[in-house]
Amino acid sequence: MHGFTGSSDDWNYIIPLIDNRYNKITYDLLGHGKSDFPNDSSLYSWELQVEQLNKIINSFTDDKVILAGYSMGGRLALCYAFTYPERVLGMILESTSPGIKNKQEREKRIKDDEEMAKFISTHTVEEFIEMWLNKDIFGTLLRFSDTKRREIKKHKLKNNRIGLSNSLYGFSTGKMPYLYNQFNHITPRTLLLTGDLDSKFTSLNKHIAGKLPSAKHKIIRNSGHTIHFEEPLKFVDAVNDFLKEFI
Repeated sequence: MHGFTGSSDDWNYIIPLIDNRYNKITYDLLGHGKSDFPNDSSLYSWELQVEQLNKIINSFTDDKVILAGYSMGGRLALCYAFTYPERVLGMILESTSPGIKNKQEREKRIKDDEEMAKFISTHTVEEFIEMWLNKDIFGTLLRFSDTKRREIKKHKLKNNRIGLSNSLYGFSTGKMPYLYNQFNHITPRTLLLTGDLDSKFTSLNKHIAGKLPSAKHKIIRNSGHTIHFEEPLKFVDAVNDFLKEFI
């Protein structure tokens, strides 16, 4: 599962390199890529997105699955494991947050995301993506060539304003449950991946690893928030090493 402003195309390079003993399924989250983008922002809630994911999983298998998600996709994976723990064999969470504990901080995040959603509604997708990629958390992307950065933008520009803005309204980090206190109920083996240049999420995931049963935290060197893009081969190696535990 991809992150905010992404699509299933984000995994085009990664998927062929993942252990071929596994079936790999990617999809466009609601409001992204080729998925629908309804005007009603309530349809983007974490609860309804979990149900959408469950229908997708059930259409392929009755067995347990290993969920893999980046950022927003990782948050959805956690929400799914919280809701349907009996369906999850393992998780791979890249640069993922378990939600926000403090009520005031949650409210501030909701407000900030709503302001960003309003920006999207009054600007072009291209203008928003330019602003989004200039956020500090993506600063490590500046070391790459113009060609490689244009590749990122090209995929993100396939999204539309309605889907992006409603994703912020409906599935803001501030609106998902704070799952850190629920980790005792989330027991699948879990791989937490963060980049060493992403100090915020590396620190956050160190705490998660200490609380989440059966979790291990791997820090990828020379990478920021988008490990699968910045250090794809290291990302693949870490994922494949983890998947060997299930064979």
